[in-house]
Amino acid sequence: MAASGVRRHTHTHIGSREVKVVYPGTFDPVTAGHLDIIRRAAGIFEKLEIAVVNRSSKSLIFDTETRVELVRQSLAEEGIQGVVNVCSFDGLLIDYMHEKGYLLFIRGLRANSDFEYEFQMQLMNRRLAPEITGIYMMPSEHNMYLSSTVVKEVAEFRGSLDTLVTPSVEKALKDYYRRK
Repeated sequence: MAASGVRRHTHTHIGSREVKVVYPGTFDPVTAGHLDIIRRAAGIFEKLEIAVVNRSSKSLIFDTETRVELVRQSLAEEGIQGVVNVCSFDGLLIDYMHEKGYLLFIRGLRANSDFEYEFQMQLMNRRLAPEITGIYMMPSEHNMYLSSTVVKEVAEFRGSLDTLVTPSVEKALKDYYRRK
């Protein structure tokens, strides 16, 4: 068993190469769905890097440093440790991956709308960098509906966040919407 209590699969080495993967996203905020994907990926890959996107076309409520810190705090609160690293990046994912030596990235898929978006992005990434591959993971059934957008809406209208985010994210969201 790994330090995080997650059973490590023994088939994650290709030859003598360490298999490592990056999980990119805005994580604004990190949700139980993200943590579900992270926990499972940490049990499969030798190294998992959570790459928080600095700039996005999405409307972000937290700055990059806050999002990185909330991911780190959430990992600690959930007992996910060991093979997981958290950082931020700017620019194209494929450029970041080339710079860091990654060939695999993971993304979560919840619904048809996710599939269509991810399909387009995968085809563009393949055109720009054919050596890079995306792996798509579905969250557990109880997290299928969960998105950062839904979580922010629940927080804005002061709904219960108990099962949607970790305590540190819940506090950050409540503080944000209290000031707004």
